[in-house]
Amino acid sequence: MSQKNKLQVEAIFQGTVIDHIPAKVAIKLLRIFKLLRTTERVTIGLNLPSNQQNKKDLIKLENVFLNEDQANQLSIYAPLATVNRIKNYIVISKQKLKLPKIINGVLSCPNENCISRCELKSSDFFVRFKINKIYLQCKYCERDFEHKIVIFNNI
Repeated sequence: MSQKNKLQVEAIFQGTVIDHIPAKVAIKLLRIFKLLRTTERVTIGLNLPSNQQNKKDLIKLENVFLNEDQANQLSIYAPLATVNRIKNYIVISKQKLKLPKIINGVLSCPNENCISRCELKSSDFFVRFKINKIYLQCKYCERDFEHKIVIFNNI
């Protein structure tokens, strides 16, 4: 096997592979989306070579399958990522992510007066587009925030 074709990260028998994550974002996804709440094996590849992105991160979740809604929520941090379902070491489906209409229970509201902050719980956000920018509206305080403000608030 040539060096060019050598696998950087071991294959999994079945589960989910989140590929094409921007470099240095995989750890944030694991934490924010609570992907480590499994007792199954989790493999993380950081700063792997990529033809499309120069460098990328990768997450492999053995025996864990994300549904379409869960996968699409990842797009707020990794819009170009793909979520691959693996069975018997073969990719059985490949999902390109789409920004969902609602992001549930994974992000905190940056408004310090929001009731979700007082109750120390994550908020739900409605995804809105205004003048080619993505805004997130908190379900509780109903304030709109440019999505980068919410994201940086949750690092």
